[in-house]
Amino acid sequence: MQVFTLHEGSYSVAADKKFIPFDPQTDNPKDRPASLFINVQPFLVKFNDLLLVLDTGLGYSNKEGEMILHENIRKAGFDPADVDYVLMSHLHFDHSGGMVHKQNNSMELSFPHATYVIQRGEWEAAFTSTSSSYRTEIFDFLQRNAQLAFVDESGEFLPGISHEFTGAHTPNHHVWLLDDGTDKVFFGGDVLPEPEELLRKFIAKYDFDGRKAMELREEFGKRAVEEHWNCLFYHGKSKASGYIALTDEGQFKIV
Repeated sequence: MQVFTLHEGSYSVAADKKFIPFDPQTDNPKDRPASLFINVQPFLVKFNDLLLVLDTGLGYSNKEGEMILHENIRKAGFDPADVDYVLMSHLHFDHSGGMVHKQNNSMELSFPHATYVIQRGEWEAAFTSTSSSYRTEIFDFLQRNAQLAFVDESGEFLPGISHEFTGAHTPNHHVWLLDDGTDKVFFGGDVLPEPEELLRKFIAKYDFDGRKAMELREEFGKRAVEEHWNCLFYHGKSKASGYIALTDEGQFKIV
């Protein structure tokens, strides 16, 4: 199994849920009060003969008008048109914006030959939620134009490709575990978005159920140690991926 990080950029986001590019080398956080500062990095996985994308980022374009996600896939040596499945953890805009490409007041599918795999409850909630984290126009376009596959609860979508219902970050969030018989890759979406979140216990206000998310991070950390998972961190700043081990004191560490 091959895994490629598709780093879309660093951003600040305030209560208005607008993602503004932020360069830690040149921009001052004090100029953006009451903001969170995050990295956005989907992943590309070559799984046997399949090409998978795990979440899709914001869908922003580079200076030439090409989608950053597409640019990064090409840099990895692949053609975006060859993506077979887009596996979504949830549908907040910073994870789902790149399901489509907006340009010159038009919209097109980012992966026209792929099947978009979405948790059914998350899809239904995205149309009715009043939160600005969901962009209904994207889902309307997908409903009319994309190949969609919906999954429920937990199970195996394809041999070696499993999804596990978590809730916690959103009511219908889920995670993905890929196992090709040699390697195991875990994508925790926003239940385990950064490696640092394994190193300290806290309840986040941005989670639907912060206590459950905290408990799940602990559970997934233990399983990652036991089963030797390569964990992918969608919002990771220090590391985009890593294996989990325990210190002599029984604390998690990223290796």
